[in-house]
Amino acid sequence: MQLNPYMDAIELRDLVLGGQIRPREVAEFFVARAQKLNSKLGAFMTLTPERAFADAERLEKLGDAERRKCLMFGVPYSIKDLNWTSDVRTTMGSRNYENFRPAADDEIVVRMRNAGGILIGKTSTPEFGARPTTEGGLCPPARNPWNLEHTTGGSSGGAAGAVAAGLGPIAQGSDGGGSIRIPSACCGIVGLKPARGRITLAPVAGEAWAGFATYGPMARSVRDIGMFMDVLSGAVLGDPYWAPDPVASFRSAVKIAPRNLKIAMLPKSAITRGDAESEAACEQGAKVLEDLGHRVEPVKIDPGAMLRDVCMKLIVAGISTIAVKNPELMDPVVRFAWEQGRKLSACDYILTVASMHNISREIVQALGAYDAIISPTLARPAVKIGTLPSRPDNYLEELPEWIPYTFPFNATGQPAFSLPNGFNKAGLPIGFQIVGRPADEVTIIGLAQQFEEARPWKDKHPPLD
Repeated sequence: MQLNPYMDAIELRDLVLGGQIRPREVAEFFVARAQKLNSKLGAFMTLTPERAFADAERLEKLGDAERRKCLMFGVPYSIKDLNWTSDVRTTMGSRNYENFRPAADDEIVVRMRNAGGILIGKTSTPEFGARPTTEGGLCPPARNPWNLEHTTGGSSGGAAGAVAAGLGPIAQGSDGGGSIRIPSACCGIVGLKPARGRITLAPVAGEAWAGFATYGPMARSVRDIGMFMDVLSGAVLGDPYWAPDPVASFRSAVKIAPRNLKIAMLPKSAITRGDAESEAACEQGAKVLEDLGHRVEPVKIDPGAMLRDVCMKLIVAGISTIAVKNPELMDPVVRFAWEQGRKLSACDYILTVASMHNISREIVQALGAYDAIISPTLARPAVKIGTLPSRPDNYLEELPEWIPYTFPFNATGQPAFSLPNGFNKAGLPIGFQIVGRPADEVTIIGLAQQFEEARPWKDKHPPLD
């Protein structure tokens, strides 16, 4: 059987389970495709063909009952190069960590392997995940499959580029201000930042920037997001944050069609110039939801403006905690952020965290009557590589202007999707953000599935083949 690189993960798993294609054939196909296209795209920092073939061999030895327990059986996937892998170098996009071999795997790395996935490689990230574009550090610039002059976004930019280009149907990302949703919007794929405490950060991190950052799934279909969430989710004993158990499995949530939701539509944020095409696409997305029977109401609250200052301070504080032996080797943009964070005192940091949580509480309470919140994902589509920020010391001014709708929901801890929502006149994807109530991924997975069915995108692929 001939493989289609744009199959979603569930379709591919069904074929492998049904014996129509072997895990080894899947590994060979996606390894070859990644090797062919990666020099053009910069999606992977490290390809792992030997590991992919070993994974496939291990899977072929499993019995039928064991295979069916594996939610990712025979599915190729990638790991962001911020996450610890004991058998593959973890560079964090930094020349200071070019040959770093961690002593242990992240817990989610173990979960993906145990779920029967086939690892294709570690995806490109900006240094320490500190940019909203994937460039400037050790990793190659991640180029947008829709237009190679433009960024994939960041910091999970390599992951998004790989999924969009058919180098694997799913990818693990992380989000500390929008780092799953930004590249998902730039590349026209689906990305979900889960609720705070939904996915463990063990054993490497504790609360990850006072609960601001989390790991999460990226894919080409909403149903794959649900499946991948079931693989990744769950706390480890001793984690500082725990999300309550969902009311249903995440993969079953795509079959739970929500009815008559009350949805808030955020206004254009005061901290951005915005983009007429992105704003018009959001209006069209709102109309799709209204046609599905939901009630969409504009609101006046501007979370980005309320949280900008404290969130930017928290971001640079988080970046500054990473040990660096030779700052001269750092990306100048990231070095600027790292140095700004190092200027903060412990008192400054504690007050910043308290302020973030207090403002977040105010936002969540103000929007408490709504079942979901919508906005553009980004103020404008993917920028050109090398343009953001215009210079290193503009980092704190220009960063929030592009992402005013994403970082507030890292602060509040609410789950948030980016979904494909058409293209601008230049042919670049536009993202649509759906935010859920605290710890309620199930409702917005169902809502996202409705949106995908009403505004299908899975047959749209970049001009690579």
